[in-house]
Amino acid sequence: MSKLKLATVWLDGCSGCHMSILDMDERLLEIAELVDVVYSPIVDAKDYPDHVDIALVEGAVASVDDEKKIRKIRAHTKLLVAMGDCAVAGNVPSMRNPFGPAAILDRAYFENATVQQQIPCVVVPKLLKIVRPIHEFVHVDVFLPGCPPSADTFYTAIHALITGEPVNIPALTRFGA
Repeated sequence: MSKLKLATVWLDGCSGCHMSILDMDERLLEIAELVDVVYSPIVDAKDYPDHVDIALVEGAVASVDDEKKIRKIRAHTKLLVAMGDCAVAGNVPSMRNPFGPAAILDRAYFENATVQQQIPCVVVPKLLKIVRPIHEFVHVDVFLPGCPPSADTFYTAIHALITGEPVNIPALTRFGA
C-alpha cells in the first residue's frame, strides 16, 4: 500500500502552526511512516504537486499570490484542512483590514524607512483590499482552530485524517474550569 501524500502550506501568518507541528517531536516519526510529505516550507519542494491527499494550510489570504496559491491547492487536494486561527478566521493578519493595504504599505516603506523609501515591486505581492480566511475562497474540509493548535491537537487530527478515523478534537478547557 502506498503512503498518503501530505502537504503543509504557509500563507499569511506567523509560522506558529508549523512550529507546533514540529513540537510533536518523536510522534513525527510515526506520522512519517504513514505519509510522504510532498510539499511544505520545511522541505525542499518548490512546486505544489498535482495530486495531494491531505493539505494542512496555515495563514489567511492576504495577497493576490495567496489567493492564486489556495485555489491551486484546492484544485489538487482531496482533503483540505484550515489549520490555526489565521486560516480559520483571519486572526492577526486581518488586523490590517480597517486600515487598508495602502496605509499599511505607506507605514512600512515610507514612514518607518530612512533609506530607499519605496514599495518593493518584486518581493512584495499585490495585497488584497482585505485579509480573509481560506474558506471564503475555497471549500475547506476540516477546521483546526487555535493560535496555534497544540502539538497534541495536531497529532490527534493528522493521525485521524491519515487513518480515516473521525477527527475528534476535545473542546479546549479554560484555566480553573
